[in-house]
Amino acid sequence: MLRLPRSKVQIGTPLPWSVRDEQGTLLLSKGHLVESEHLLDQLLLRGAYVDAEEARAVALADAPQRPKTPVPPPNIFGLWDKTTDDLKKLLVSVTHQDDFPGRIEQFARHLLELVDCNADIAIYRCVRQDNAQHFYFGYTHAVYTAMLCILMARHLKWSETRLMSLVKAALTMNQPILDLQGQMAGQDVPMKDKQRAAIHTHPTQCVEWLQKAGVTDADWLTAIAQHHERADGTGYPLGSTEVCEMAVALRVADTFTSRISPRVMRPALSPQEAVRQLYQEDKGGPLSTAVIKELGIYPPGDFVKLASGELGIVVQRTANARAPIVASITDTAGRPVPHTVRHDTAQPEFAIKATASDKVMLMRLPPERLFGFSLAPQAPVVRPKPVH
Repeated sequence: MLRLPRSKVQIGTPLPWSVRDEQGTLLLSKGHLVESEHLLDQLLLRGAYVDAEEARAVALADAPQRPKTPVPPPNIFGLWDKTTDDLKKLLVSVTHQDDFPGRIEQFARHLLELVDCNADIAIYRCVRQDNAQHFYFGYTHAVYTAMLCILMARHLKWSETRLMSLVKAALTMNQPILDLQGQMAGQDVPMKDKQRAAIHTHPTQCVEWLQKAGVTDADWLTAIAQHHERADGTGYPLGSTEVCEMAVALRVADTFTSRISPRVMRPALSPQEAVRQLYQEDKGGPLSTAVIKELGIYPPGDFVKLASGELGIVVQRTANARAPIVASITDTAGRPVPHTVRHDTAQPEFAIKATASDKVMLMRLPPERLFGFSLAPQAPVVRPKPVH
């Protein structure tokens, strides 16, 4: 109870709260008119109190309303960062969730939205992994593989149904070994026999787990079962020579993104070397060609040196696979500059002369400096059912 101060009562105005005595007995109810100074004097002399909670509520209601702080629109880079955690929550307990197929469908469609929002940023994320956390390798690799699958399938003009099956296969293909992949990416010793055995059996185990989780899409399941098989019989786990096109597409995307991802035991390959190896293995087939056509010779995220002497990052593909748009991060003498300038490398004075190898200055380079603040669709809410 709060003692009623005289200044809070206005003669002839309804009381905004009830007035009580020291024992809590009601003297005047809320809305009562105090009609004279004499009545107010008698009330205060007797001892007038107001309930503290009621007084706070009235004060809050009378306070001027502050304008709500507008919620900033989502930044595409923040949403890309969030995909790793969201996928981890989704895959950590595949067989203990309600409607897992529906949840992974929702996640896959959100990934499509992010790629459609800006495919150059999507590729940049995959190529620029300078600050990669090895223990998250399995989950980031799944996201980047799915992103490349989207680009490949669209280049090949696959139907929406086939595209979605391929993307969902990419997101889930390594479910049994996701944590093992993170462990291996961070270890400084060669693969151990126990690890090799787990990798050899993971396609079969993954299919079994997905079936228990309610997945019935035959293309999705077959792509995972065969994504390490090869037509010459040298693949695993069965050494099969009959491999479906979707499984081959999944293997191509899986292999390429793996090669350009850094590990403790080996640095990442350059996109050019990874593409060259892929093209040789696929013998210039439509799948490796799709990768080259979608990424270009110098994909977004590539660190290059220009004819002007400037160093820069590729930020946008063009119709010319050899002449993308580059954002310079140094001057012509190689000194860092505070503001990036975009150059069309189709112009001779800004042509790409080579890829740059010293990437120390990229470790603290925020992508917003290259692309600006980019809006994106809201990420889906992923709430896996708790394991009991």
